[in-house]
Amino acid sequence: MSPPLWIAAWALLLRGCASGWEPQAPSTRNDIRDCSADPPYLPPTATNTTARLAVLRGIMQTHGAHAYIVPSTDAHMVRWESPAPQRPAPCPQPPLTAPSRLQSEYISERDARLGWLTGFTGSAGTAVVTQDKAALWTDSRYWTQAERELDCNWELQRTTSIESIGMWILKEVPEEGNVSLDPFLFSIDTWNSYSQALHGSGRTLLPLETNLVDQAWGDQRPLPSSSEIYSLPAEFTGSRWQDKVAGIRQRMEQHVQRPTAVLLSGLEETAWLFNLRGDDIPYNPVFYSYTLLTNTTISLFVEESRLSMAARESLRSGCPGPLCVELQEYGQVSAHLLHYAQGNVTVWLGTEYTTYGLYSLIPQEKLLEESYSPVMMAKAVKNTHEQEMLRAAHVRDAVAVIQYLLWLEKTVPQGQVDEFSGAQHIDALRWAQEHSRGPSFQSISASGLNAALAHYSPSNGSSRTLSAREMYLFDTGGQYLDGTTDITRTVHWGEPTPLQKEAYTRVLMGNIDLSRLVFPSNTAGRTVESFARRALWDVGLNYGHGTGHGIGNFLSVHEWPVGFQSNNVPLEAGMFTSIEPGYYRDGEFGIRIEDIALVVEARTEHQSGEKPFLTFEVVSLVPYDRNLIDLSLLSPEQIRYLNSYYERIRAHVGPELRRQRLEEAYAWLQESTEPFPVSSAGPAATGTLALASLLSVLLSRLGA
Repeated sequence: MSPPLWIAAWALLLRGCASGWEPQAPSTRNDIRDCSADPPYLPPTATNTTARLAVLRGIMQTHGAHAYIVPSTDAHMVRWESPAPQRPAPCPQPPLTAPSRLQSEYISERDARLGWLTGFTGSAGTAVVTQDKAALWTDSRYWTQAERELDCNWELQRTTSIESIGMWILKEVPEEGNVSLDPFLFSIDTWNSYSQALHGSGRTLLPLETNLVDQAWGDQRPLPSSSEIYSLPAEFTGSRWQDKVAGIRQRMEQHVQRPTAVLLSGLEETAWLFNLRGDDIPYNPVFYSYTLLTNTTISLFVEESRLSMAARESLRSGCPGPLCVELQEYGQVSAHLLHYAQGNVTVWLGTEYTTYGLYSLIPQEKLLEESYSPVMMAKAVKNTHEQEMLRAAHVRDAVAVIQYLLWLEKTVPQGQVDEFSGAQHIDALRWAQEHSRGPSFQSISASGLNAALAHYSPSNGSSRTLSAREMYLFDTGGQYLDGTTDITRTVHWGEPTPLQKEAYTRVLMGNIDLSRLVFPSNTAGRTVESFARRALWDVGLNYGHGTGHGIGNFLSVHEWPVGFQSNNVPLEAGMFTSIEPGYYRDGEFGIRIEDIALVVEARTEHQSGEKPFLTFEVVSLVPYDRNLIDLSLLSPEQIRYLNSYYERIRAHVGPELRRQRLEEAYAWLQESTEPFPVSSAGPAATGTLALASLLSVLLSRLGA
């Protein structure tokens, strides 16, 4: 999955017009707003924010705020260099970093403050409101969407840099003015960046305990979730939560600074630690919570009334004693932490998942700061049982995807499928699989030129009909009790153009080259990421998004800290990551091939050093589109890899198809995984493979 936030750049939330506001007749291309017209033109997808801004500005005056900053985050955000696709960059170099993102790619309706205030429903943005102006900053994925959803109260700033926001504030806020925000919605790094941008300017960065947008929203703000928080059945957990707690306490004891407590702010962290799940965040089986784990006590901050009876009994089974979980109200975390920090303590926290609001409660000398908490690191390396569960989930997921591909082959030529109905169908096929809990993100289903928008997702009111004359990209995933899945395939049912076929084959070559790579232990993902791009670079092509992200066991589809970005941790055996190169030709077509892979020990002829070399085991088990593969571009080694991969698909997915009595899908699989003739490999491939091997050694020495 391309990974996002997975909110479509062009899939809009249709709204009713506010009282007294009527849209004019369309007058602009793409039906976007035109604030220079007289009267201004606003498309029906825009929201009238005049009354909302007026209420907020009144509240700002009461609090002495000359400007108020509103992010798109919730209280469990993280500074994330996103692996999700963006529009292709104009230059051939790969992006080293990408825009920061939320820990929760989706947030609850109750926390969608930016969307309520502005009308903008994109997943990444920042708004600043003064007494007479309002501006929204967002990146290129959402510029068109913003022009369709904003009314003329808002300036659109086509950047996301805090430096740009700071310059705008300095221009609009007088000296000695207060710039206010909710510190519990900003990461430590983001707060420091704003502080630096305003330093020495005479403006004061003023944190406010009360969220002013919440006050303006008032009774119309959605209620918090009341759904049940439940325990995972024992067979779907990697280990007992008591054993996980013991492991974290052991890491605390072994750390040179001997911390007395670990603070967990990431929703995945608490869910994983206690083997609990919920549904507070769309597509992510997590719940609002914090945890303070000390050497002798465990405090879980959660709405106790929502815990199932089994969950409550599990958490209280060790009472009294060091494995007794003390249940505290979710809203009491700040008061509890403030009291705890008064003692002779050291609190270990992950800065990527902790808000400045919580961070500021602990004296600096009592903090142990690392990018990721010990829970985040422990969760990243799956044990043997967790690995087997993820493998099993991907086998059943492959059954659903293969059924979908077969269905598309039969129905698309008849003109019976559009992007939206296709997305609905793949979701339904997954729901039919054992242990399914629905999709793991909003399905990307993109035909023709829409596939060039890497974040595109269709809506019921905006959806192209699939055609056998166009390429089709679908990026979808499932949540299962035993694992989370994410897979992308690109297909063409007619006659692809030479460029489409070459581009697809080169994307496939990049997927293969990275998937079969052997590399030293402790190698950073960013060191080997270029292997996914090499075949594209050879002919001057590239893609403008990251190459992969971690994935959870019935948790988030994007799981940190694993991946190929500059701030990911080194790869270790037991980690799962996506491998997803692509190519996007603006206005024409898009290609992405994504598989989930497990990092495993490699079998090598020699061993240098104490630790074995590593490689990947691909656990996504769906064949690629034969119609788009130009075998003459592949090396013999790449073709042999494909044939070996297809043998594994037959061995693992074939029996499951027959067990589910899907004989037509089984026959389709057999045909689609016929071995490729190695003799069809191109003559020039061997040289480039040798060059890649040399590059592997050099990169490993530089970046491992």
